[in-house]
Amino acid sequence: MSSQSSSTNYILLLKSITKYLYQIGAPILICIGSISCILSLIVFTKKSLQKNPCSLYFISYNIANLILMYSSILTVTLSAGYGISPSAYNLAFCRYNLYMAILIDILSSSYLVLASIDRMLVTSVNVKTRQRSTRRFAYFSIISITIFWILFHSHILSSAVITQVTPNNFVCNLPPGTDLILHSYYSLIVKALLIPLLMIIFGLLALRNIRRIRSIRRTTKKQLQSGYSKDRQFCLILFIDIAAYVIFSSMLSAINMYQQITQYYIKSSFQTQFELFLKTTAVFINYISICIGCYTNIIISKTFRKNIKDIILCK
Repeated sequence: MSSQSSSTNYILLLKSITKYLYQIGAPILICIGSISCILSLIVFTKKSLQKNPCSLYFISYNIANLILMYSSILTVTLSAGYGISPSAYNLAFCRYNLYMAILIDILSSSYLVLASIDRMLVTSVNVKTRQRSTRRFAYFSIISITIFWILFHSHILSSAVITQVTPNNFVCNLPPGTDLILHSYYSLIVKALLIPLLMIIFGLLALRNIRRIRSIRRTTKKQLQSGYSKDRQFCLILFIDIAAYVIFSSMLSAINMYQQITQYYIKSSFQTQFELFLKTTAVFINYISICIGCYTNIIISKTFRKNIKDIILCK
């Protein structure tokens, strides 16, 4: 009897922690994240930086992050922190909100992958390879990947349903069966494994290219010097964004893998509630990476720091 009472107390404690995490922490996260994205957009849309193709990827990345805050983080905050869940009672809003949350989430990380590819190209010692990094190619890549993911996830607009989990608890999700299983594998393979792997691979290739540039003879280095400094600043910004994404998304990726492996196991109510607590906490931590970009850029990039100073001083 005491064991059951103890488990109940633990479950209530976990629910309280989750509630206060989203009641207090999430609004703060949305606030600092909104400021971060807006300042980053102002910097990357400046004429001095906009000429660089990589700025287009960062503009797209920050727009996606800003939308994600108000299409996903805000909805989760209202649901987990305040018990307000419009998507659980209106089917049209349920489908739209779920579609936008999944779509913008993958677009945000995809733009970061495209930026890493661009940095790999532009840091190459091969002139022809560097010439592939153009604004035209950036526009084509951004539009193509956006259209692809919009169409790929369009089925959610007609397949998402509202299901009753407990007598007074309704959840907006994909219907149990093929759709839900496929989405689970998609989350595991694409979001948890493929996207971070591509970021790391292209980021490491760009880092290798930078080291090669440093080691080539001085005459060649002088030829590359004109745009090298600015490209190096973009590389630093990209590397820190990739590191933040991989670090803050790792917990959620690990939990998704674990749940996929143990989906057919029989679990106690306490174990189920504990996994739910870990996942909601991981989701919160996962959002941190999209909210701190401006602040990490200020620390590691002299060019970005100077532009922020000019904005604050209204220069």
